[in-house]
Amino acid sequence: MSFDLTSRPWIPVLDENGVQDELSLRDVFARAGQLRGVVGDLPTQEFALMRLLLALAHDALGGPRDTEHWASLWADEDCFALVTAYLDDHRERFDLLHPHTPFFQVAQLRTVRDEVFSLNRIVADVPNGEPFFSSRMPAVERLGFAEAARWVVHAHAYDTSGIKTGIEGDDRVKGGKVYPLGVGWAGTLGGVFAEGQTLRQTLLLNLVAADTSGVRFSPDDSPAWRREQCGPGPTGRTRPAGVRDLYTWQTRRLRLRFDADGAYGVVLGYGDPLAAHNMHTDEPMTAWRRSPAQEKKRGEPLVYLPREHDPARSAWRGIEALVAGRAEAAQGGEAARVLRPGILEWIARLVTEGELPRGFLIRVRVVGAVYGTQQSVIDEIVDDRLAMAVVLLHQQDRVYARQAIDAVSEAERAVTALGDLATYLARAAGSESEGPRAAARSLGFSALDGPYRLWLRDLAAAEDPDAHRTRWQQEAHRHLRRLGEQLMSQAGDAAWEGRVVATNKGSEWLNSASADKWFHIRLGKALSDPYPFDRPLDDGSAQGPNSSPKVPA
Repeated sequence: MSFDLTSRPWIPVLDENGVQDELSLRDVFARAGQLRGVVGDLPTQEFALMRLLLALAHDALGGPRDTEHWASLWADEDCFALVTAYLDDHRERFDLLHPHTPFFQVAQLRTVRDEVFSLNRIVADVPNGEPFFSSRMPAVERLGFAEAARWVVHAHAYDTSGIKTGIEGDDRVKGGKVYPLGVGWAGTLGGVFAEGQTLRQTLLLNLVAADTSGVRFSPDDSPAWRREQCGPGPTGRTRPAGVRDLYTWQTRRLRLRFDADGAYGVVLGYGDPLAAHNMHTDEPMTAWRRSPAQEKKRGEPLVYLPREHDPARSAWRGIEALVAGRAEAAQGGEAARVLRPGILEWIARLVTEGELPRGFLIRVRVVGAVYGTQQSVIDEIVDDRLAMAVVLLHQQDRVYARQAIDAVSEAERAVTALGDLATYLARAAGSESEGPRAAARSLGFSALDGPYRLWLRDLAAAEDPDAHRTRWQQEAHRHLRRLGEQLMSQAGDAAWEGRVVATNKGSEWLNSASADKWFHIRLGKALSDPYPFDRPLDDGSAQGPNSSPKVPA
């Protein structure tokens, strides 16, 4: 039996009309200019498939070597023509069912007791222990070969940790088990990549040149299908040779069990784990954060770890980690607290050197998995996009980037003022304040989400960035002031009557009127007072006085 991934359809895509289809590897590259992008059963699956396609493109094209080579690919609509011959040369290693070298698997893999497990172990959209919340209830009985191939790729990237059944021939087995060695490599990342208008643009935007500073390449960099077939145990390799190696890193050992109708089971064990610390010169598809705790623990002067995504925080609120360059973040002689993804450093180089026009729009896509219960289950998946012009990444012209970053800082301060209003109204009424504060902050950020994204998308087209920033301040002020009015109207008679509260300066009177007065002043200051105090607001209401009332600290 055979299922040739180079010629059989298995990768889900969206065409230019928004119609979903499945294509083979050969057809994905041949039609990349007419496709919107790769889709998947989960966003994490899309990220894993994208890394597979990037590894293939890097290897087939032999680069890009530098920006000149990249520019020639960008200008050539048929730039992926070499992929066809490449797939012909390596076709045997892309057979999902090959008896000796099955794709991303280990032939004849078996457990000590020759067990075969449910496909639930690799299908991540079946909630562990909650089968009634899945359309596959209560288990995955069988998969077609196309879907099975996608979940095989996903398992290497995002498989959970925990105790796994020992594989025969793996010297890490103790008592028939292998104890936790961590999640798949992509599961440790706050995944980031750039999307263009077509899949062709997306692939090219994320093809980092070999001469890029800050990203390590070596001559023996090659993907998994050009390396020796893995055995059941670890290879002993602890660091990838480059992005082709890393994007196809075999973090698991697995083998599908199948018959003529599809896959019905799987054998799954640990493969080659990777340590996350200081991999920032190897992994370009995540931001990195400095970890003083790990520096102290490991006795090293500098330790960077992947900056994971927070499900409660939209991508635009973390824009500084995306657009602040590494040199800029390290000002003052101190090591940078956060390093932006190498992919965005690469695009910054392209726009700085003039290979991309300053107004070219990209969508920064963020994807990540949040694990729970000792990383043995996936609790949440993060998926967000942020449209921006590449001028925000320009290494010399930082005006637009500073406007975008400062606008987020203003939003944070303004939403804090709204949260404080909810706190004071609750205290004035004599009720608990943490719940109302959290709810008000959530409402505030939700109200600013759409306006900020639209404002950011249009920022590069603004002739006067300062005037464009003022429009943002006015927009944010309007939205949050209206939310403040809603909180006031919902506060009730108890908050209006007020009460005496104890502060570190003594007892003070607090009611809704004083809280409202304070809120308008704080909101104005947070947003740089976007409206003159002698002019009514656009809806006819008057601006608050320019002095702070006496309220609890």
